Amino acid sequence: MTFGLVAQTFVNGINIGAMYGLIAVGLSLTFGVMKILNVAHGEFLMVGGYMAFWLFTLFDIDPLLGLPLIGIALFLLGAICYKLLFSGLARFHEETKVKNTLLVSFGLFLIFPQVARWLWTGDERAITPVYSGESFPILGVRCGYVPLAGLLVAVVVILALHLLLTKTYFGKSIRATTENWKSAKLMGINVDRTYLITFALGAALAGLAGVLVGMTQSVAPDMGMQWTLKALIVLVLAGIGSIGGAFFAGLILGVVEAVSANLPYIGPYTVALGLVIFLLILMLRPQGLFGKEG
Repeated sequence: MTFGLVAQTFVNGINIGAMYGLIAVGLSLTFGVMKILNVAHGEFLMVGGYMAFWLFTLFDIDPLLGLPLIGIALFLLGAICYKLLFSGLARFHEETKVKNTLLVSFGLFLIFPQVARWLWTGDERAITPVYSGESFPILGVRCGYVPLAGLLVAVVVILALHLLLTKTYFGKSIRATTENWKSAKLMGINVDRTYLITFALGAALAGLAGVLVGMTQSVAPDMGMQWTLKALIVLVLAGIGSIGGAFFAGLILGVVEAVSANLPYIGPYTVALGLVIFLLILMLRPQGLFGKEG
C-alpha cells in the first residue's frame, strides 16, 4: 500500500472509530455504573438516526443543528424505558441484575425494530445535506466534511461527559454509586435519580451516534444489533467502566478494521475481525486495555 492509501485508510478508520467510541461510551456508562447489560443499546442509535432523518426531510433541519433536539428526545426516551422496565431491577444482586436486564432489554430489541417499520417502513434511509459527499484535501488525503464534523461532535460530547463526571456533584454521585450504592445512599445521594439519569445519558449518547451514522452510512430498522455488538467489543477492548478508554478503544477498532479491509486475505473477513479481537482480549487481558486489574 502506498503512503497516500495508508493515510487515507487511517483517516477513514478514525472517522468510523469515532462513532464506535461514542456508542460504546453510552454502554460503558450504563454497565459500568449500574451493571445493566442493555442489548437494545443499538436500538437507541437506530431511533436517533430515524429522528434526524425525520427532522431533515419534514422540517428541513440540518442534522448537526438538530443534535440537541435528538439528544433531549433520546434522553427522555431512555428515562421512560428505565422507569418502566429497569428501575425495579436496579438494586438486585449484580449477577441477578445482569441476567434480568439482559432479558428485559432483549424485549426492547424485538419491539423497537417493529415500531420503526411501522413509522418509517423497512427501507434504508440516508440523511443527505447539501455538503454530504463534499471533501477537502490535506497533504494528499481527502477529508470529508461530514466525517470530520462527526469526529468533532464525538470529541466535544466525550469532553463534556468527562467534565460532567469529574467536575460536578452529579458526577461525584455517579462515581460513588458505582463504588457502592448502599454507602452512597447513606451519604445522602439519591441513588434512584442517579441511575435514571445515567441510563438516560447512555441512550442520548447512542442517539447522537445514530445521527452521525445516518449522515455517513444509512439507517434501517434492523441495524441495532450490529452496533450493539460493536459497542460490546469496544467495551471489552477498553475495560469495564473506562469512559475515556472506551472512546479511544473505538478509534483503535475503527482503524484496525479500515486497515484490514485493504489487506488481500483478511479483507473479506473484516466483520469477524472485531469478534476475534473480542475473544483475544477476554483471554489475554480481561480487564481491557485501559481497565485496572481487579
